[in-house]
Amino acid sequence: MSHPPGRPKEGSLPLGGKARSAKGVHTRQSQRLSVGGRIDRGATLRFMFNGRRYEGHGGDTLASALLANGVTLIARSWKYHRPRGIVGSGVEEPNAIVQLETGARTVPNARATEVALYDGLVARSVNAWPSVDFDLMAVSGLFARFMPAGFYYKTFMWPKRFWMQYEHFIRKASGLGTAPAAADPDTYDKMNVHCDVLVAGGGPAGLAAAWAAGRAGARVILADEQSEFGGSLLRERINGAGDGDPMRCSIDGAAPMAWVAQMIAELTAMPEVRLLPRSTVFGYHDHNFLTIAERRTDHLPSSQRNGARERLWRVRAKQVVLATGAIERPLVFANNDRPGIMLASAVSAYLNRYGVRMGSRAVVFTNNDGAYRSALDLAEAGIPVAAVVDVRGEPRGALAERARNAGIKVIANAVVVDADGGKRVRAVRVMALDAQGRGAVGPATVIPCDLLAVSGGWSPVVHLHAQSGGRARYDDNKACFVPGVSVQAERSVGACNGSFALGECLAEGVAAGAEAAGLAGVGDTAVPRAPAARDVAEAPLMPVWVVPSAAPISRGPKQFVDLQNDVTAADITLAAREGYRSIEHVKRYTALGFGTDQGKLGNINGMAILAQT
Repeated sequence: MSHPPGRPKEGSLPLGGKARSAKGVHTRQSQRLSVGGRIDRGATLRFMFNGRRYEGHGGDTLASALLANGVTLIARSWKYHRPRGIVGSGVEEPNAIVQLETGARTVPNARATEVALYDGLVARSVNAWPSVDFDLMAVSGLFARFMPAGFYYKTFMWPKRFWMQYEHFIRKASGLGTAPAAADPDTYDKMNVHCDVLVAGGGPAGLAAAWAAGRAGARVILADEQSEFGGSLLRERINGAGDGDPMRCSIDGAAPMAWVAQMIAELTAMPEVRLLPRSTVFGYHDHNFLTIAERRTDHLPSSQRNGARERLWRVRAKQVVLATGAIERPLVFANNDRPGIMLASAVSAYLNRYGVRMGSRAVVFTNNDGAYRSALDLAEAGIPVAAVVDVRGEPRGALAERARNAGIKVIANAVVVDADGGKRVRAVRVMALDAQGRGAVGPATVIPCDLLAVSGGWSPVVHLHAQSGGRARYDDNKACFVPGVSVQAERSVGACNGSFALGECLAEGVAAGAEAAGLAGVGDTAVPRAPAARDVAEAPLMPVWVVPSAAPISRGPKQFVDLQNDVTAADITLAAREGYRSIEHVKRYTALGFGTDQGKLGNINGMAILAQT
């Protein structure tokens, strides 16, 4: 007799239940899928988190390994010390900030989503005392009404003679990690190089650009921050098009990662092409001078680290192709910070790249078609999807129809107005939208779940374009900022250019790579054939910057915009009421985007809420 969907079988541990193995390794109910993922299941790696021993596999990040062990409470927020779980899968992660290692090699404020797992790794939560599970500073949440945006500017001004006492406690409460006290034992080096074409980003657009430029004979540097190339394709199912599924993408008839492997093989064989994985292009200066930080040994156990730990590449490039991708935006609604609420793209990444299930019953909340991919990924992994809640009135795209055909309930013209739970989301409250789509009406429907995948659209990564001197422009149709006119010898392609369809990414990448090589004086002007991509067309999204609810923003439960710094929609509207109209001033007044993620998830939503206000 089968057990009810979403419930553990009799005698098994519930999600998050604790146990201890015979080897003394602290375990919870394993959330690792029996098959799938790009991890090396034959390589078992042992690590410690918050004083407890766990196990992971080669290819894991610290974040994926923790999720695989059923650890969902990772951190506490900065201001109210609310429970925080993992929300993303990459550089955009605002919550899972850890203190890595101890002693002279300790690293403060490392993102668990970017820390490659290695044997013997040691990490702990920050900003929580005495522990992340029981944080005494969480009492500050009881006084939240007395700590609105800018409260420190008003509260600590009087009496003036008490400032020295105020300052002591303010400084003690600020900050997250701890800087090392001992001298750094590692070495670091630098390289000065010239190239014809520098490609920043190793996703489909970046690979296509590097291939086209390298094929023309150009000296090419391809840099990507991840441990392997592929970008967004890394979160696709490994078998991809191999199962004949028309809803799965393919490139030249092959599964996406098979195409990536072919591209890497061809690029490696080109003598003038240099591949730099684990390398972040972090600076774009005058005269096409760019800086790259390469992490050379951080992914290895301490005993195996030989040579320079990091290398600074100082590159003078004739031409630059930016293929830095896009970051998925969250949706702003009441209690949207509960552990177990994650970006839909991150859910797919943990399922398909790392073979990890994040929950036992899911709800998907979206304003676009992309999140339906995650719903289908969940269903295919055997995780029940209670519903897809779509703010749009009639989601009739191919992906939405596929979800319905798979038995997934689609609730259109509705929003998630609240999430119930404490250290883990346990249910969501769903309400219908009114005819104008501006307010939530009718009774709330409660849907039990322990995973909520959210998607509010995509924000192109335009940072390097802006550093080069270019200005971003807002695209009303795509509801995002895209690169404007180039000032230096650079061009943007793929998702960072607002082109989210796979076919567009590949075509733009090939054209840009060939153009860059030609302008650098290498090869001819002929553009090679772009790989043929099969993808599913997506219907337009419906922008929702703050989810309508029954209660006003200033009176209802907190709707978080900046998850790390506890900046809410109410804080932004308060700043506007108090006369702050420039986004720079609002940022300073509310601490929006002040965290280690620098607002990668929250800033666009925050600017839009201010604009609406």
